Amino acid sequence: MKVLITGISGFIGTYLAEYCLKQSCEVHGWVRSSSWKGPLETIKDRISIEVCNILDPEAVRERLDTLKPDWIFHLAGKSHIGVSWHEPQDTLQVNVSGQVNLLEAMRTLDLTSRIQIAGSSEEYGIVQPEEVPVTEDTPLRPISPYAVSKVSQDLMGHQYFKNYGLRIVRTRSFNQTGPRRKEFFVTSAFAKQVAMIEVGRQRPILHVGNIDVVRDFTDVRDTVKAYWLALKQCDDGEVYNICSGQGRKISDILDILRDLSEVKFEVKKDQTKIRPSDLPVMIGDGSKFHKKTGWKPQISLEESMQDLLNYWRENVGVKARAKN
Repeated sequence: MKVLITGISGFIGTYLAEYCLKQSCEVHGWVRSSSWKGPLETIKDRISIEVCNILDPEAVRERLDTLKPDWIFHLAGKSHIGVSWHEPQDTLQVNVSGQVNLLEAMRTLDLTSRIQIAGSSEEYGIVQPEEVPVTEDTPLRPISPYAVSKVSQDLMGHQYFKNYGLRIVRTRSFNQTGPRRKEFFVTSAFAKQVAMIEVGRQRPILHVGNIDVVRDFTDVRDTVKAYWLALKQCDDGEVYNICSGQGRKISDILDILRDLSEVKFEVKKDQTKIRPSDLPVMIGDGSKFHKKTGWKPQISLEESMQDLLNYWRENVGVKARAKN
């Protein structure tokens, strides 16, 4: 089977590429010219990577016409909530216009590929206490530019399924973590700081934002299995939550890291890390997806944080040795 992963060099994309190879797929990926392809280094000889600007409709159409994939995992786009507050126009343009180009190419080429649109729990916005855990029927009330862009992608997928019969499955993933996560995401930001403190490259003070919010975490290695099952077993036109169903305070992550750390550290709130608005509680109900596929997370948050901390220990250790 021929698989296309847009945004293959991203956090989820690299793991998804590895998983698809294990399923004996022919794996193709699109990247930006400026994308960091480091995590793909170990599998670069087993996959095909092309530079494709999803904001260029002709380039998207030309490549799809040549490739004609069986499955498409659409992961390309702007993914950082905090950055979206500073770059709202760019976030909306890349996420929304980029997907328009992809779906329009599918429509005009009359391709029958199955497409997964990777949405986010951020689409739900602020939920009421009685709405927790959040189901797929919970109203969408986005409160960040990033969330608005993901709602647009989500509803666009519904529209193209209804209007043109494109074989689209929509997923709404809750918080993702695991090794390779970029340092401006909360779990990775904490783990990197601990690793830096351990090797003496940072004072024993861990800088944090709002640690009182509650989130639903899933390890990326479980998530990519869910994405695969979404296209293998789920229904065209439907939307599914991908989540653990368990809420953890951000402060819990600090407690886990204290137990794992080789040194003691203080925690200090950094006002520059506070967002204009933040969702107080976001816990998902993944029963719809579980009933359809049998999927449930296998990797605990404790195990995920151990692997993430070891990832940063290796990385900052290498950098430290390079300076000596």
